[in-house]
Amino acid sequence: MNVKILKKNNFELPQYETTGSSGMDLRACLEGPIVLKPFDRYLVPTGLFIEIPIGYEAQIRARSGLAIKHGISLVNGIGTIDSDYRGEIKVILINLGQEDFSINDGDRIAQMVFMKIERAEIEEVHIINESERGTGGFGHTGIK
Repeated sequence: MNVKILKKNNFELPQYETTGSSGMDLRACLEGPIVLKPFDRYLVPTGLFIEIPIGYEAQIRARSGLAIKHGISLVNGIGTIDSDYRGEIKVILINLGQEDFSINDGDRIAQMVFMKIERAEIEEVHIINESERGTGGFGHTGIK
């Protein structure tokens, strides 16, 4: 899969850090530092614009190190970038920690993972088949 990237920042292109990496780090593209107070959220620009082939999406995910060390996460859990979006990639960060957190120009703030997308054909019906689980919801299968 070939992804075209327009870079309007001073950093290297995103890349896989190891042969087993699933995601590429995204960096903050800022004019000055941002301080996220506890429970503050901020839309952080990256200076990247991408062209994703139809049939794929880019998922923006939290970095585990920022999450465990500082409580920094994504407000929307995982962000989706559709193949037809051409705007700047921006990351919605939230500080779930107890202390202020500073974000500086060039800081690695999230990771980007590419996924193949299957488009569903929706069919309206009047009944759906039963399953072994049925209508059991959260925690229905119990603890073993």
